[in-house]
Amino acid sequence: MSENKLTAAVRSEFGKGSARRARREGQVPAVLYGHKTEPRHLLLGALEFAAILRHSGTNALLTLDIDGEEQLALPKQIDVHPLTRIIEHTDLLVVRKGEKVTVEISVSVTGEAAPGSLVTNDADVIEVEVEATHIPEGFEVSIEGAEIGTQITAADVKLPAGATLVSDPETLLVNVIEAPTEADLESEEEEAPEGEAAEDAAQEAEQAAESEEA
Repeated sequence: MSENKLTAAVRSEFGKGSARRARREGQVPAVLYGHKTEPRHLLLGALEFAAILRHSGTNALLTLDIDGEEQLALPKQIDVHPLTRIIEHTDLLVVRKGEKVTVEISVSVTGEAAPGSLVTNDADVIEVEVEATHIPEGFEVSIEGAEIGTQITAADVKLPAGATLVSDPETLLVNVIEAPTEADLESEEEEAPEGEAAEDAAQEAEQAAESEEA
């Protein structure tokens, strides 16, 4: 994992008004806590922090420079505005070298399954316990040539040395099933109107019964 150095200023003003001002000035309000230490309220450079997340993901290990003191930290929660996509706040967890942490790691699928198959992704992350300074950026599973009926679970993901699977080993990640034929799709289209008509009829009958009772 690459080193992500980030300067953090100690935050001296609090409240919604000061947080809005900080964001207007290109800073992200943050709280650093963990290891039974007092929470520290900080300000991070918004552009620098966003660039680290784009490059290393939300599990990026940060080396914070706080008034000349270095502190390792992991993003615990990142609040993003739903419309502007601006990072509004983040919680950071204090970590130490050699310490193990539990994190969610994304799983991507590579390759092409056998002809006539359909690949469904039931989950795209797994939870693992790993040393804080060696968090993988992601895992890959290959379905190259996988036959119909193939299933890939969390237990099938190859973990690096020292990492332990926390997710249920039977968690289904990828399922290779038989692709529907053109006839199957046409049959579904023909059955859909009949099903809708039956549902409408049931609703009309229910409404008629309610009218009679009234």
